[in-house]
Amino acid sequence: MADVRDVNLNRLAIFVAVVEAGSLTAAAARLGLAKTMVSTHMQRLEAEVGASLLVRTTRRLGLTEPGRAFYEASVKILRATEDALAAIGGETAPVRGTLRVSSPIDYGSLAVAPVLVELRRTHPQLNVELLCTDRYVDLIADGIDVAIRLGRLADSNFRAVKLGSFVKWLVASPDFVETWGQPQTPAELSAMPFCALTVLPRPLTLDLQRNGGTGDGDAESVRCENALLVNTADACRAATLAGGGFGLLTDFSIGGDIAAGRLIRLLPQWATEPASIQAIFPPTSHPPPKVRALIETFKKQLERAA
Repeated sequence: MADVRDVNLNRLAIFVAVVEAGSLTAAAARLGLAKTMVSTHMQRLEAEVGASLLVRTTRRLGLTEPGRAFYEASVKILRATEDALAAIGGETAPVRGTLRVSSPIDYGSLAVAPVLVELRRTHPQLNVELLCTDRYVDLIADGIDVAIRLGRLADSNFRAVKLGSFVKWLVASPDFVETWGQPQTPAELSAMPFCALTVLPRPLTLDLQRNGGTGDGDAESVRCENALLVNTADACRAATLAGGGFGLLTDFSIGGDIAAGRLIRLLPQWATEPASIQAIFPPTSHPPPKVRALIETFKKQLERAA
């Protein structure tokens, strides 16, 4: 049996990076090390624990059965070490290393990227990677430190911190309104062409509230069958701007279009229920300094924009 005193903690971190990156080359790039050095660390770690941890294939590295168990234990050890360091360092702990953030494409481009620029200005020793995607991101498998997510969250073992909120507005281009007119009730929307976002659970259904939904009759659900289906928020906005239908779009993505007259609000007293913008990260009693710094910067940026 391997002696814990023979195992190098730094090699545990490199091993976890290799597993999450999927290859020695990708892990080396993420860590800023030479590929040969990463390979040497893996060989020495396997010698220290007395077991083969990785299965090398032509395309990707996999885990042996002992490697899977060792990986899960290594993640827990590293998180516990981060907790301990954060507890000792408190607010004075330096913000450095690499922070990997994921976000939906439209929100990442409009809001997250500027926040990360500000974060880098404040903490120049911190390297940042932003992954913008509309697919569901697995924080562990994809090596993500913080996922920015919009709307209601599925049950999760991860921690969530609310950063802000948003609503969706009914909008259309001036040409569309000239052709179809301004609807007077939500029910009239069902007969109009609609630009629908297929990544939503019910893309053809509009769940609306009037003036915050505080009274009877202030909630409506409308089914729209006459739809152009698209799979990204950017494409939905572009189709709406082009007059392909009305859209139900996030307030943060179309504020400029409304101000410039490119889009017009339909039924302005109606909108979706407010939804949360949240930062999701692995559970820990003391989030790493880089995660705390991101959350603090994000909240300050949203407060300034409010």
